[in-house]
Amino acid sequence: MKLALGRMDLVAAQLLVSLCLLSSSTAFAAGKPPETTEDGLKLVKVKGVDMAYVRPGATLAPYKRVMVDPVQVAFSKEWDPEKAGSRMKLSQEEREKIRTGLGNLFNKTFKEELEKKNGYPVVTEPGPDVLRVTPALVEVYANAPDTMEPGRTYTFTVSAGSATLIGELRDSETGQILARFADQQEARSDGFLRLSSSVENSAEARSMVSHWARILRSRLDKVKAEPAAQ
Repeated sequence: MKLALGRMDLVAAQLLVSLCLLSSSTAFAAGKPPETTEDGLKLVKVKGVDMAYVRPGATLAPYKRVMVDPVQVAFSKEWDPEKAGSRMKLSQEEREKIRTGLGNLFNKTFKEELEKKNGYPVVTEPGPDVLRVTPALVEVYANAPDTMEPGRTYTFTVSAGSATLIGELRDSETGQILARFADQQEARSDGFLRLSSSVENSAEARSMVSHWARILRSRLDKVKAEPAAQ
């Protein structure tokens, strides 16, 4: 797996290396991930996530704001896309347009979901109450991607595609790792054929990203509510 690295991408690249086994189909299929990582994180069950590791004794209680690194996007090796409604392969420029569009959609949707209804402000600077999230979308597979070319024929698919989110949660000031996670999601698939379009594909992608952001919000909400319950 190769990603073009920018100035902000070193942590994300290290994340991909540390989680490459977690995101592999073999690891998910085996169902027996290691109980402890090399850096001391323990395997835990988190509702809605396939795999999660947490530092013993770590808590999200101090964090009231979130800093989200730009998401890294890597397509599945099996993804050899054709333009919707044709047998023509996508050009490299068109592939990069899809990668950039998916990254922008992820960043926007994740931020909106965290901040809605008096949630958690997304900031750009570290702080004592700031949780740093480093996400990456890997094994991205888009069925019949729509390049919105005039005069194209229509394509129907059962599912818009699939992706795996892997990520790390860290203290934004110290950089201490608090948790790692990996989760595979497939776009809605109920057996009915749907028209493949950029609108439909974007809606399915937003649904997956919102799902992941809601899980993080629920974990932050849970620890925020604990003191009041004592």
